[in-house]
Amino acid sequence: MPIDPQRLRERLIQLTRDLVLIESTDNLPKERQRCFQLITNHLEEIHNLDILMHENAGYESLVAMPSGVTIPDVLLCGHLDVVQHLVPGSYQSELRDQRIYGPGAGDMKGQLAIMIELLRLLHRDHEGISVGIAITSDEERGGQHGVRYLVDEVGLRCGVAIIPDGGSPCDVTEEEKGIIHLRLSSRGRSAHAARPWLGVNALDNLIESLQNLRQHFARFLPDHIVAEDTGTHWFSTCTPSVLSTANDSPNRIPDAAEAIVDIRFVPPHTSGSILADIHKLLVKDVVAEPIIIAEPSHLAPDPLYLEISETVLGKPPRLIKASGGSDGRYFAHAGIPVILSRPLVGNLHGRDEWIDVDSMMDYYEICQKYILRKCGD
Repeated sequence: MPIDPQRLRERLIQLTRDLVLIESTDNLPKERQRCFQLITNHLEEIHNLDILMHENAGYESLVAMPSGVTIPDVLLCGHLDVVQHLVPGSYQSELRDQRIYGPGAGDMKGQLAIMIELLRLLHRDHEGISVGIAITSDEERGGQHGVRYLVDEVGLRCGVAIIPDGGSPCDVTEEEKGIIHLRLSSRGRSAHAARPWLGVNALDNLIESLQNLRQHFARFLPDHIVAEDTGTHWFSTCTPSVLSTANDSPNRIPDAAEAIVDIRFVPPHTSGSILADIHKLLVKDVVAEPIIIAEPSHLAPDPLYLEISETVLGKPPRLIKASGGSDGRYFAHAGIPVILSRPLVGNLHGRDEWIDVDSMMDYYEICQKYILRKCGD
């Protein structure tokens, strides 16, 4: 049955805006459940689709497969969790200048809408086609209890995974940096701030360690960085993201302090070599505890996808290296090819995050044609 482009466009807009309204953040598990329910309501329309829910450490995941299929030729994969905004009334949506604005619109409620409609229409017109979907709820926290759990412990497998969580229609990600989220803890001895010689300031030790890390990673900076050119971003970085102490008094030296740093690294570095260097840079009474460790990933995008993208867009897509990470690494480390591309998006993690509707239509067409070719229809 031919697809009415205008009808498809309206459905993508409406579903995206409905999803944006749900505050599916890490601190609101009931809202994540509500988002799963909305998605399930749409997927239940598909005949002969088996929908299973999984749970790990309080995070749910949805896996839907055609009846009788355990390893689909193509698996669509996304996440419904979004970052938290503390300003009341943030989770609203607006359609303006052919863009959908709202928290999570581009990361990745708009892409979820595309995948749901894609799955629905593919199974309507090609019943039994070997295409499934997996949706998780902890990607913004590292994906340990979502895709990693599904791949490593449930045994989720597929011929190729399509993950619209990086790149753009004209940019397909082939490599991602490794990731280490590291907690640094410092111990000292409390004293009155008027007599600092009587204590050991845990913040001083921690800050000195962070300075050592800063100087170490500064050695990897290239001579020239262009904001818009991902090719100049392929180097290792270390960014402090949290600095805290339980101390609540301005005249007391803290006896404990903590920092979290976000490290992104490229080959030939490994997590082992990075951590070995870091341990040498920490001053006395500062210890490091890894929260997340992931090695650099080669995603191996399918040449057929690149060919179809060029046909739809009129120009060949670029293969890029990404500074950010995605759930694609868990599939890649299991030897599964990953296609990491997406519609045009912007202001990610902002309250005015957006996704471009024309680009959503292009991305839908690329994925539809690719899947039909891949599945032999």
